[in-house]
Amino acid sequence: MRPLIDRYIDAYNRIDVDAMLLTLHPTIVFENHAGGQRTLRTEGLLDFDRLARSTQPLFSARRQVITAYREQGDTAWAEIQFEGTFALDLPNGIRAGQRIAMPGRSEYRVFDGLLVYIADHSA
Repeated sequence: MRPLIDRYIDAYNRIDVDAMLLTLHPTIVFENHAGGQRTLRTEGLLDFDRLARSTQPLFSARRQVITAYREQGDTAWAEIQFEGTFALDLPNGIRAGQRIAMPGRSEYRVFDGLLVYIADHSA
């Protein structure tokens, strides 16, 4: 499972949506959780594709690094360190060129050799 997750993260880090999609099952469910609340959920490859392409312009660079990893059965958990540089000014006051760094964790599930569930968690 780890090589598949590494391929997904490598594509994410390169902001290569097409390569990300190659690691995903057609029924992929993606969730984002912040502060203990689910803030986003997509279901299916088309929804994930739309989300990934809509967020592509936000960062000029981004990087997830796995700092700890474990798996059991068809599920894996990774502690993540995220760093990114914003590519544009945002309405909330973030300016182009501003950097962000934060820890998080991700849960992955695999079905038929592809990622079928990804949940990203941050504070």
